[in-house]
Amino acid sequence: MYFVYVVKSLKTGEYYKGLTDNLERRLDQHLCGEVDFKSTRMPLILIHVELCETREEARIIEKFFKSGFGRETIKELDGSLM
Repeated sequence: MYFVYVVKSLKTGEYYKGLTDNLERRLDQHLCGEVDFKSTRMPLILIHVELCETREEARIIEKFFKSGFGRETIKELDGSLM
């Protein structure tokens, strides 16, 4: 199984979209500053996760979130949390 996830910087409001086969490990990497989207943008919050059966499916969803329409979708998802 693969996870497509979106984290948001509470400091800058920026979003990071990614995929992984181990969500807990990947989030720990973000929180420890081991990812390019790191300490200058802390604190981070997980705002969305999708579970996918294959890496290919996860990659398609990740690419969608990185597209213009996908970025708008993320803003709508983030707005629904408030």
